[in-house]
Amino acid sequence: MAVANSCMMMGAQIAGQARAPPLFECRADTSGSAKHERPDSGSSPPTGFLKRGACFGASAPLILRFPPNFVRQLSIKARRNCSNIGVAQVAAASVTNIPVSSAPANAGEPFVLTCNNSVQADGALVEDFVSPDGTLAVHSGEKTGRAIVTDAIATPIVQTSTYTFKNTAELIAFQEGRHISYEYGRYGNPTTQVAEEKISALERAETTLLLASGMCATTTMMLALLPAGGHIITTTDCYRRTRQFIQTVLPKMGIKATVIDPADIDSLELALEENNVSLFFSESPTNPYLRCIDIELVSKICHRKGVLVCIDCTFATPVNQKALALGADIVLHSVTKYIAGHNDVLAGSLSGSNKIIGAVRALHNVLGGVLSPNAAYLILRGIKTLHLRVQQQNSTALRIARTLEAHPKVSRVHYPGLESHPEHHIAKRQMSGFGGVVSFEIVGDLQATSRFIDSLKIPYIAPSLGGCESLVEQPTIISYWDQSSEERARLGIKDNLVRFSCGVEAFDDIESDVLQALEAV
Repeated sequence: MAVANSCMMMGAQIAGQARAPPLFECRADTSGSAKHERPDSGSSPPTGFLKRGACFGASAPLILRFPPNFVRQLSIKARRNCSNIGVAQVAAASVTNIPVSSAPANAGEPFVLTCNNSVQADGALVEDFVSPDGTLAVHSGEKTGRAIVTDAIATPIVQTSTYTFKNTAELIAFQEGRHISYEYGRYGNPTTQVAEEKISALERAETTLLLASGMCATTTMMLALLPAGGHIITTTDCYRRTRQFIQTVLPKMGIKATVIDPADIDSLELALEENNVSLFFSESPTNPYLRCIDIELVSKICHRKGVLVCIDCTFATPVNQKALALGADIVLHSVTKYIAGHNDVLAGSLSGSNKIIGAVRALHNVLGGVLSPNAAYLILRGIKTLHLRVQQQNSTALRIARTLEAHPKVSRVHYPGLESHPEHHIAKRQMSGFGGVVSFEIVGDLQATSRFIDSLKIPYIAPSLGGCESLVEQPTIISYWDQSSEERARLGIKDNLVRFSCGVEAFDDIESDVLQALEAV
């Protein structure tokens, strides 16, 4: 899909945040001779200098800024002596200025998600699937708009905890919105901002907030958006720690929860009628049974009551599903999984409007679940191959699911790409791929299932998912071993349940390994 030359730059200063687009005009001259003009502290800000809280719109000039203490490091000697804390790293400061080619020309029109290029009528993945997000994944936030200080392709790491001001007048100008900069590491970082802009581009979001983990994103979002004495609606099948937070922490603030089946629209409407609900939250697909929410329908129903909708799309990825385009207000990711993609970083993200994410960011600045610049760098590296990895994982998972469904030693397979899945019709409509995780039930008990897992040679026995390596787990043991068998049964966790996260290994090798391991059952 061709990428247009024009661009829309997203992101804003929200609620006192210091996550700022850097200052100084970007120049094509690589000699460093261009003059950098700053507004006088006593004058009104010229065009392009944004006040705190102002939206960084498409009409604003592309501006970048060097922190004052880096200006004197422009000499060749200084740059040679700077390792990963030198002036070259300031080049990380950037805004997303690669457009969303598939976004509507009229910003008021809804984005229509189509999956005709990747899903056939029978739900099968087309083998030559090419993601329209590939160019965005590689270049958004980075290629254009970065300060021309270094010839490095990779966005450098700005490894600093704080930022300086050259004098008190400049600091006052910053506080009054006449001078845009960063202030303190908890409020923003240039490397992190590039990663946020890249995720925003993939999600078609106004802004994104990166946090220290997926659970940090979940808990901070709920604490920010749920009032004391409020009410949340969530679904039965979900990540255990999310359920634990909703059931044990939120009640301390008088917040009650209604838990419904992912497909039970009648119960959703009843809960909205009977309670003063502030937030609907669900994963889609869910963990571990991969149930799918009808995001468009649920969003319409909730919005009629003024209820915000947050969808955890970790299992789907931004490549397979655009929750915001389907009507959700917030999309959440455990960036640890597919987006980072290499099992080497913890992170979480929240994407949505400036207003909603701004409210979460304000609390985040207080709670302090900050992502390190080095982790942001790893996310940038990983996300550039997201569309390629997901394409391989989609294909492998669908083929493995079909193989397992036909095997006599497997009683049931949970995968939204199969017609036997209860929400297959929803997944076909709102997803362009069905994800890389397959859950299935072995014919046998806890011990028989453990024999199958122990016989596998390629996947690691480990929690998590979405990385290059295949991972396998028995949820009963790895996540719920501290629960009684009765409690596990109440939560729907069966002793013979297996969750298999497909990596990017060759499909033939994975299939052969799975079939041989089933012989041990």
